Amino acid sequence: MSFPELLAGRRGLVVGIANDKSIAAGCARAFHAAGARLAVTYLNDKARPYVAPVADSVAAEMVLPLDVTDEAAMRAVFKAIRERWDGLDFLLHSVAWCPQADLHGRVTDSSRAGFLEAMDVSVHSFIRMARLAEPLMPRGGSLMTVSYYGAEKVVDHYNVMGPVKAALEATTRYLAAELGPAGIRVNALSPGPLQTRAASGIAHFDALIDEARSRAPNRRLVTLEEVGAVAAGLASGGASGVTGNVAYVDAGYHVMS
Repeated sequence: MSFPELLAGRRGLVVGIANDKSIAAGCARAFHAAGARLAVTYLNDKARPYVAPVADSVAAEMVLPLDVTDEAAMRAVFKAIRERWDGLDFLLHSVAWCPQADLHGRVTDSSRAGFLEAMDVSVHSFIRMARLAEPLMPRGGSLMTVSYYGAEKVVDHYNVMGPVKAALEATTRYLAAELGPAGIRVNALSPGPLQTRAASGIAHFDALIDEARSRAPNRRLVTLEEVGAVAAGLASGGASGVTGNVAYVDAGYHVMS
């Protein structure tokens, strides 16, 4: 799925690539196929060998370390972008984290520390990125994050990440309202379940996959390429009137009762 001129010359930052099967990787490939110039990040030295092949495949002009809990590291990423490009046109935030004990337990039993950590990494990091991206987008731009249907409805075994993703979607709307006068659009992608490393941490994920496949109107799962195509569209000028939205890419699953 390729739209070679859609993002020609546009500069984008992709945060959250874990390996070649992550949602962020699928989006990066779509951005590259649409003509974008890219910067990508990796969590740490242990993660870099898994991110490097993706960075090479999308001809990333910058490959930068970023632990989103490290304020200095985040500032360094945006400083590097300013120095190299003098601006930014779009950003994808595809980062989520929850300690295993809290992810696998009831929301009722979630620890204060685990809940706060999940909110900080999965939600507030997007706010911090938006704040740093704003001065790099004097002519407007597009900010995107990644949510999931469990933000809207109770999904078995999604547990504390449901409230966290709900907060992320609310944050998307508030950022859209606040940054809209500057021409900066803010949207969330909500893909159906995909076999990513992050998803493998959810208990009984295979059952969730089977249910999505059998109940979605299209009777199938979506692909990374399909998610990436929607992300590329949201990053483009063609979506200039779209902000504050949750874009479902789930073969229609979210419409089913």
